[in-house]
Amino acid sequence: MNFDLAAFAEECHVKNAPEFAIQCARLREILEEANKITNLTRILGEQDFAIKHAADSLSIGKFFPELAEKTLRIADIGCGAGFPSLILALAYPQLTITSIDSTGKKIAFVADAAKKLGLTNLTAIHGRANELNRKQEFMRKFDIITARAVAEAASIYRDTSKFPAPGGRYILYQSPERAEADSTQLQKARCRITPAFELPESAGFRCFLEIFPGK
Repeated sequence: MNFDLAAFAEECHVKNAPEFAIQCARLREILEEANKITNLTRILGEQDFAIKHAADSLSIGKFFPELAEKTLRIADIGCGAGFPSLILALAYPQLTITSIDSTGKKIAFVADAAKKLGLTNLTAIHGRANELNRKQEFMRKFDIITARAVAEAASIYRDTSKFPAPGGRYILYQSPERAEADSTQLQKARCRITPAFELPESAGFRCFLEIFPGK
């Protein structure tokens, strides 16, 4: 049975789910072409891409519907080939997304893909989060800091300590086991773990670790 990405997108409050699914298919084609030159990802099959990249990235919208409703500034730390940032930029055009990665080839792909997809709400930045954290233009800039399977939550939290705007928070993609372990290391911050859920077609379990920075 083929996974219906458009139907899943509707569950995640995407306003134009059919167009979103078409754009994701276009993104997969762009990624497949770039992957011939630069090794960006091993997940390129239509079904696997739709579930393990697109749906996984988009699942945050199920638990945090404000992403579909509000104008928010989001930093994606260690964005790699652009997941979740490219998917979120396609799904929720009112968001302003900053994709950050220290690998030049990957961030160059994100910038190129955004251009080809006509995404004006995404900016790709080549750099390390802990170095950008010391620059004035990144201080208190973001409403949400996210990351998908990049590093331990405590490391991300430390390296981006100056990123959150007043009232800002972290929403990290995690496995249930990782979320439990990481939350115990964040003693100076209040944490909440969302209920665990299974990705479509039994592609694994996911939850989100929400972190509210301490004063």
